[in-house]
Amino acid sequence: MNNPVQRLPLSGIAAFFLAACLSVMVFFIPAARAAEQTAAAVKTQPAGEKQKKNTVKPTQSKTKQRKKTAAAKVVTGKAFGNSNAVRQLAREIAQKHKLPPAWVQQQIAGARLLPQILQLVLPPSSPQVKNWHAYRARFLTECRIQTGVRFWREHMLQLDRAFAQTGVEQRYIVGILGVETFYGQHQGQYKLIDALSSLSLNFPKEHPQAAERQAFFQDELGYFLKQQRTLPAKKPVLGSFAGASGWPQFMPSSIAKFAVDFDGDGRIDLSNSAADAIGSVANYFKAFGWHPGMPTHFSVDVQSVSDSDLAALLAPDIVPSWSASHLADKQAMLSDEGKRFNAALALVQLHNANEAPSYVAGTDNFFVITRYNRSSYYALAVIELGEAVEKALTVNSDKPANCN
Repeated sequence: MNNPVQRLPLSGIAAFFLAACLSVMVFFIPAARAAEQTAAAVKTQPAGEKQKKNTVKPTQSKTKQRKKTAAAKVVTGKAFGNSNAVRQLAREIAQKHKLPPAWVQQQIAGARLLPQILQLVLPPSSPQVKNWHAYRARFLTECRIQTGVRFWREHMLQLDRAFAQTGVEQRYIVGILGVETFYGQHQGQYKLIDALSSLSLNFPKEHPQAAERQAFFQDELGYFLKQQRTLPAKKPVLGSFAGASGWPQFMPSSIAKFAVDFDGDGRIDLSNSAADAIGSVANYFKAFGWHPGMPTHFSVDVQSVSDSDLAALLAPDIVPSWSASHLADKQAMLSDEGKRFNAALALVQLHNANEAPSYVAGTDNFFVITRYNRSSYYALAVIELGEAVEKALTVNSDKPANCN
């Protein structure tokens, strides 16, 4: 058939996530700003990363020193206190989440303003040049690959169990955790109660979507407080400046909806339990419609496609909308495997600064990965890192990570 494949409307769960995506540009930007504002400049970026050359050492003492140094950079202002705004927000959160109003007010009143994050949530002042090759190089490093190999070996039973229960292949879980937090090493340095309270009460009004973003963070603060009331943390929960936490960098609402107690210890702990992180990522993908065994994408050559047809094929962005035969009619040359694929595809374009763009044909599973972070650059980095780790796992069993 030459006609595009018809798509059904987004499900309720996907519709929820689209609302959450209003904040995705801040959700995945790291504490030292996003990689796309330097090398890649794409829409979104993992939350826990540092914007510097990877110098991760395998020793525990070095890791502790780095965390202490990073934490020292956080500037905190005065506590919010019992202002009218705090009392009103506390009443709204208490009512929605069925929490004691006095306790909620006490938590928010004791939170401290983080002035620096109010700048981090603002859009860049000038357009950024997107560069897939540079973005890919940031994550496809030998250090990250070999660290992923060690992670896979150490947690093979949990990865295999997650695959058996959800159908989400191990390499994609490994790719997510590697891109997000370098396998738990970069989980963020901000106290979540401070970050979420700051963005809930002092979100910058100059932001073009200030009202929507502020409402989003107020909702996330409510989820966070509900979780702390139900299962209090022994020490302040740290995460990204936008409120994401743990190995997989889940927002509080995502913890409430998708996180699982995969190690069976009676509590969900995404910051300290790799098993919980593994199971939760798999559950997240499953909830958004993961198809076990389906490829994520195919190679495609668009050199013979006319400019007008190319624009039309790119219009749906990352939403799979075209049949393989329709792409062929427009002179887009799919790989042999892609030609035989009988479900919808999206023509995905990735810019390479001043060089020619790269293209792939993404499947529904590619789209599912973008539900985690609405960026084709991010999705392909996750996929390629997971594949690289899987390949290294089979060809070299003793190679040390080169993190110098």
